[in-house]
Amino acid sequence: MPREAKQDKLFYPLEEVSRLAKLDSKLIESWEQEFYFLNAGRTGTGKKIFRKRDLDIILRLKSLLESEGLTLAGAKRKIEQEFGLVSKTPVHPERLKKTLFQIRAQLSDIASDLDKL
Repeated sequence: MPREAKQDKLFYPLEEVSRLAKLDSKLIESWEQEFYFLNAGRTGTGKKIFRKRDLDIILRLKSLLESEGLTLAGAKRKIEQEFGLVSKTPVHPERLKKTLFQIRAQLSDIASDLDKL
């Protein structure tokens, strides 16, 4: 099948990703656990599927690790930069703390309401 036809697909089964990337499916699944930006979905029958973007990321990861000799952490940073996965504006730590305290208060209220049931 011509490569142009592959680019039109929305989803790729794990087996096809494995074949296209020339990687073991277990390695791809371990990368899915390691890298938050790889998100396989599931078909109605439970088969794992990946989006085109996930396939592109997997192919780039392979290149970064094998050809460029980067570590997993280095490859992760490079992927985040290249695929625009990093927030351009850093969040101030105090703002994060404030948000966490608000969430904690909301969870406490929910737990209290559940105790009343």
